[in-house]
Amino acid sequence: MSIKARLVRTNASLWSPLVLRLVVGAVMAGHGSQKLFGWFGGKGFEATVNGFSSMGLNPAPVMAGLAAGGEFIGGILLILGLFTRLAALSTVVIMAVAIFTVHSSAFFLPAGMEYALTLLAAALVLLETGGGALSADSKIGAGVSTIKA
Repeated sequence: MSIKARLVRTNASLWSPLVLRLVVGAVMAGHGSQKLFGWFGGKGFEATVNGFSSMGLNPAPVMAGLAAGGEFIGGILLILGLFTRLAALSTVVIMAVAIFTVHSSAFFLPAGMEYALTLLAAALVLLETGGGALSADSKIGAGVSTIKA
């Protein structure tokens, strides 16, 4: 199976991935926009870089850009159902890093990991299922051969 086919294959009759994509995608895009642009009560990129630096995540501008960009772009991709598996993998990595660097001291909020762990688990489901119904992947995947050329 080609790499492209692996990325976009999905069962277009499954509706549960749509719900996960929309919710997780909106949450991730919203959080990314807070970090990048200061939208929705966020503090913007400079504050994000400073926060990453204070946590020892260096080089802070690169790490902040990867996290914020991954959240924002990955969230948009999840909403569209475009390259769902790649966006879900990005979410898994970002949430795993968040759990181990910021939220490892407790399970429940405000400092706990349960929120990030829930997003990680939902992203793992999307990594397995793909975009499902009403996803761009289902449209692209319909025209992709699953046999290696």
